[in-house]
Formats: sequence, C-alpha cells, structure tokens
Amino acid sequence: MIFWIIGFSILGSIGAIACASLFLFFPQGIRRILVPCLISYATGTLLGAAFLGMIPAGLKQAPATEVLATVLAGMVLFFVLEKLVLWRHCHDSECEVHGRPVPLILIGDAFHNFVDGVVIAAAFLTSIPLGIAAAFAVIAHEIPQEVGDFAILLDSGYGRMKALLLNGLSSAATLPGALVAYFWLDETRAAVPYILAISASSFIYIAAADLIPGLHRQTTLGASLRQFALLLAGIGTIAIFHHGG
Repeated sequence: MIFWIIGFSILGSIGAIACASLFLFFPQGIRRILVPCLISYATGTLLGAAFLGMIPAGLKQAPATEVLATVLAGMVLFFVLEKLVLWRHCHDSECEVHGRPVPLILIGDAFHNFVDGVVIAAAFLTSIPLGIAAAFAVIAHEIPQEVGDFAILLDSGYGRMKALLLNGLSSAATLPGALVAYFWLDETRAAVPYILAISASSFIYIAAADLIPGLHRQTTLGASLRQFALLLAGIGTIAIFHHGG
C-alpha cells in the first residue's frame, strides 16, 4: 500500500506541475501578453480554491467557529508576516517591490499540497480505486492553480527555470503529507481542517491584499471587463473541478 501512496502522491504533484509548466515555454512576447490575463485568472483560482474547496472541507471536519477563527487568525498572521519579513523598507505607495506575494504563494501552496498528500493517503487506506481517483482529482484541481502561480512568479520578475524550481519545491510537499498521513493518520486527521483553514487564509490574503489592488491599476473598460471575465473563469474552473471531484 505504501508504494501506491508514494507513487500517486508524486504523480499528483508532478502531474500538475508538468501540465502547468507548458506555459513557460511560450515565447517571451506571448508570455508578456498572457501574464496580465493569467494574474486575473489566478485571482479567481485562489478565491475559488479557498471558498469553494478548503473552507467547506474544513467545515465538514471541525466546528465552524474554530475553522473560521483559524482563517481569520491566518489572515492576521500573513499580514504580520508581510509587514515584518517581506516589507522592503519602501514607503512609497508606487514602489515596485510592493505587491510581490511570491513567498506567501509558496507557503500557501505548500500547505495546500501537504493536505493533498494527506487526502491521497487517506483515500488509499480506504481503497485502492478511491486512492487513484483522489490522486487524479488532485491533478485536475491543481493545474489551474499552478498555471496562475507561474503567472505570478513571472510577473514578479522570476526567470522560467527559477519559477519552475520554486513551484516544484512547493508541490513536493504532497509526498511528506502522504507519508505523515500514512504513519500517523489518526493524529493527522484532527489537524487537517486547521491546515486547510490556514491555507485558505493565505490564498484569500494574497488575492485581496496583493493581486486585486494591482488589477485596479488598469481602469479602461476593456481591461476591466477582461479582468472580470477571467476572474470568474478562475472561480468557475475551480468550481467545476471540485464539483467533479
């Protein structure tokens, strides 16, 4: 059983990264056009993953007051983290270093992928067919998220290979999550809803504090309509994958 869990946990993380990384191989001119569109799409996937996936899943496993309090605490935590650790001593509101949520993206993804590993392991311990289905569900709902993350990394000035490396390291958290769940399933199960809540809070914070203000800098009607449509597309994509899973 452990080999099934390890194999499909690796497939669940690498499969999503492999599909999403195709975006990196477009010519630079095309990527320059696509990145602003994908930032809008990424905002939708972050909000969709938090409100349609992580928070509802947490609410099924723990009292609503505790889960929502953890979400709130997580948002305060990420605010403090950004102030104390990520603030670059720039006091100009137009400073270029503001609005760079890369570390928070990677932290949130690591939490999310860790929980994906827990889900895969728990499913395999129930039955092999359920485990296989869970692994492919992870791949399905991670692809749009990873594409959006690549867009954010590139928009923040990272090169293609560094973006691939950082996203790959974040996705690698799936395997430790699966192994922890396999060896300590009873202890891990109690923590899952709170891990989900903290992951959700990071995604909400990134979307609301870092990405949406950047979208508001484009005020033309065409840009606004395009952003709105892509944001809804991101939410809709996550909704479809979660409904299908």
